[in-house]
Amino acid sequence: MLEIQNSCLVVIDVQGKLAQLMTDKESLFKNVRILIQAAQILEIPILWCQQVPEALGPTVGEIAELLAGREPIDKASFSCCGDERFTAELNALGKEQVLLCGIETHVCVYQTAMDLMEGGLDVTVVADAVSSRTEQNRHVALTRLAAEGANIRSTEMALFELLKTARHPQFRRIAKLVK
Repeated sequence: MLEIQNSCLVVIDVQGKLAQLMTDKESLFKNVRILIQAAQILEIPILWCQQVPEALGPTVGEIAELLAGREPIDKASFSCCGDERFTAELNALGKEQVLLCGIETHVCVYQTAMDLMEGGLDVTVVADAVSSRTEQNRHVALTRLAAEGANIRSTEMALFELLKTARHPQFRRIAKLVK
């Protein structure tokens, strides 16, 4: 089960023109925003990555605006773990559970998840907050990740698992995000 005090959120490469090509991009953007806002409410640390932004462009405005005041980790490797700064910041957090959202499911999200699991971390891929240019690539990646031991959850499933109870002090604020 996900635990607030043991979790962090990683937002992967929701950038430029590529983000506009994602299957069901409206749902993707909405759920990534919900996860970011929930993480902020619950004081869950957020790491934010961008794949070669000079080529792909910056993170889309509606996501980046929620991350104002944070510095993105610009990377060239597909896996976030291929970047020294990402690995150092993740290790400094000391969290054992990592929630992943972003694009593309079959490339950067997949490779990041595999590397994190190889490193002994408990990885949750938030299925309705990841996408690829084709639904087939997204589906194949989620199927493979589940077979490899990643946890697959929806946005609401992850949030209510973090809360555990309707008596959690932040329940109403989180519930408003998903209504």
